[in-house]
Amino acid sequence: GQKGKKKIKLKTVGQRYFIDGQREKKKQCDYPPCLLTHCESVDAQKIAFLLRKAWTLYSVTPLFRFHRARLTEYARLLSAFIAAEKRKGLAVEVGVELDIKVALTSLADLRGSELDQAALLVQLSSRSQASSRNSEDKLVWSGWFCSMFGDDFSENVLEDFTCLPLFLSHGAESYTTLVGSWFQKTFDCCFRRLAISPLNLSWMVAMWAGCKLDRAASAVELVFSVPCLSQPLDISYAIHPEDAKALWDTVQKTPGEITQEEVDVFMDCLYAHFHRHFKIHLSATKLVKVSTAVASAHCDGIVKILHSQYLPGVLMLLTELAISQIQ
Repeated sequence: GQKGKKKIKLKTVGQRYFIDGQREKKKQCDYPPCLLTHCESVDAQKIAFLLRKAWTLYSVTPLFRFHRARLTEYARLLSAFIAAEKRKGLAVEVGVELDIKVALTSLADLRGSELDQAALLVQLSSRSQASSRNSEDKLVWSGWFCSMFGDDFSENVLEDFTCLPLFLSHGAESYTTLVGSWFQKTFDCCFRRLAISPLNLSWMVAMWAGCKLDRAASAVELVFSVPCLSQPLDISYAIHPEDAKALWDTVQKTPGEITQEEVDVFMDCLYAHFHRHFKIHLSATKLVKVSTAVASAHCDGIVKILHSQYLPGVLMLLTELAISQIQ
């Protein structure tokens, strides 16, 4: 990565949801201090179901002619689509025939700015035909569309398009495929799995290790994959959370601002400490997973958010990664 702050010129990709012309995007450096400290704007009870689940990440291009006033109709159409796909022999549950109920809900509080669209929650519930009518539906799959401080992207999109560039799913991949297929056909959008590079994992561990927590924090853990071996080998490196935060506090020059140089220094210090004790050069391996008390993230694009107060900050970084993949 480039050192320090740098502006990178990006070309538009010619899809019709962009306004004509080129635009600039800042290299990820400056984060509002509220997102690196506590954020009280999100009701913890309303978003509790989003926490401590493994979410698989996708980027989504803008949705064409999506209307919030029609969520009930969309839920009915998606339910009918899933039923039709099952009748084709693409059953998502083997053995027991299930009725799938779809719920689409706006999460009005889950957005970063006035320019962001409110998050959209999609939930699939099942009820076995053999069970009684009074039995509760069982939630079998969840997914949600989100934009957290995606202002630069949304303001450069034509009026008929809705920007919710980040999609997170939890549940069977077969349901994700069905839901994604319906949204792509209905709103002319494109879903793509969102992987997380070692560079972005290092940004995440630096940001999250520096967060203040009001309860006992778990260890900061980094997992590295060793290349070019006949058998897979991972190295796990655990750091006491207070030590990790103390190191970051000595590295960070300006609270609320992070530069690539600071992230590099933070990681180099961790590598040097590990080499001093174990004589292993972690710089020759690949960082594949980071875990902190705030969140954990895997290079395959799987994230678990653990702390409600930092949910907006985590989602802002993921929104930025999704937007960069779309562009």
